[in-house]
Amino acid sequence: MEESTSKEKVLKNIRNALINVADNPFPHVDFSSPIYHEMEDTLDISFAQEFTRVGGKFVFCENEPEFVETFRLLARQNDWPEAFCLDEQITALLSKGGVKLASDPESFTKQKVGITSCEYLIARLGSIMVSSKTTSGRRMNVFPEVHVVVAYTSQLVPDLKQAFAHITNKYGKKLPSMVTVITGPSRTADIEKTLVMGAHGPKELYLFLIDMDV
Repeated sequence: MEESTSKEKVLKNIRNALINVADNPFPHVDFSSPIYHEMEDTLDISFAQEFTRVGGKFVFCENEPEFVETFRLLARQNDWPEAFCLDEQITALLSKGGVKLASDPESFTKQKVGITSCEYLIARLGSIMVSSKTTSGRRMNVFPEVHVVVAYTSQLVPDLKQAFAHITNKYGKKLPSMVTVITGPSRTADIEKTLVMGAHGPKELYLFLIDMDV
C-alpha cells in the first residue's frame, strides 16, 4: 500500500510539473558557442597526439604509394601473411603493391588483420568515427585481432559536433543504422582491476593517415 501511495505521489508531482511549466531560470545561457578552447596544434598533430595517448598506433603517409610501401613493411615485420579487406579503393591500392588480401566471407573468421576505411577523424579526442554505411559494414571494426584504418587528411574534424554535422550532410535522411566512435584498441579492467587488451575487440589499432583530399 505504501509503495502504491509513493508511486501516486511521484506521478502527481510529474503531472503538476508538466501542467505548471516553470520559466527558464537561465534564459541568457549561450548554448551555441563552443565549450572547448581552440586547439593550439593543427588537426593532424592534435589527432596523432590523442590517438597515441589512448594506445593507437599512428602512421603518417605523404601519399598513397608511401602508404602501400609502409603497410607492406609493417606486414612483413609483424608476420601478417594476408589481411582481410572489403573496401575496393584500399584493395586496389594494396594489390598493386603486392600485398596479399582476402575478401571471401567464409575466410573472415580466420583472419587476424582487418583493413577498413572510416567516416571521420575527431582530432580533439583522437577518435575514429565509423558507420554501417561504409563498405566494411559493422563487424570489421570489432572482430579482427588487429584493426587497420586508412584515412585521409580531408576527413579530419576538430570535434564530435563537426563530425555529426558532416555525417548528417553526407547521408541526409538516410543516416546509417549504426554510427559509433572508436577511441583506442579494445580494453577492460573488469576482472580484478587488471587491464586486458582486446577483450571486446581488436588488441591493436593502426591508423594510416594519408595527406590527400578524397
